[in-house]
Amino acid sequence: MFILISVSAVSIGTAAAQPGGHLVILRSPNFGWNLAFNLEIDGRPVANVVQGRRYHAWLPAGEHVLTVRKVPYASLSEPTSIIVNIQPGWTNVFTAMWDSDLVYLRPSTALLSPGAIWQNRGDVY
Repeated sequence: MFILISVSAVSIGTAAAQPGGHLVILRSPNFGWNLAFNLEIDGRPVANVVQGRRYHAWLPAGEHVLTVRKVPYASLSEPTSIIVNIQPGWTNVFTAMWDSDLVYLRPSTALLSPGAIWQNRGDVY
């Protein structure tokens, strides 16, 4: 019985020692009023983002594959993917863009540290 409790405590401690980072995906203002994009993270669908919305979530630290595609699937447009390296405590901001029947993610020019987010009063979200 004692061994089981010790193993659980070690597992919980390890998970807590590896904090994640924040992912924010905005829509470009000219994305289109009648279009949305589907977002997959590491091959798992997580959201359809429509006009006036954005996506944000906390992800574990490390590399993740972000894949986007246009919704509705009215044409033969292909999904596009980008790899992001999530750093603990940092915010990664992308903007979903639409061009020539493709949706793609454009990274912001810089990662935002927790101090920069505080200084901006959280306006990124």
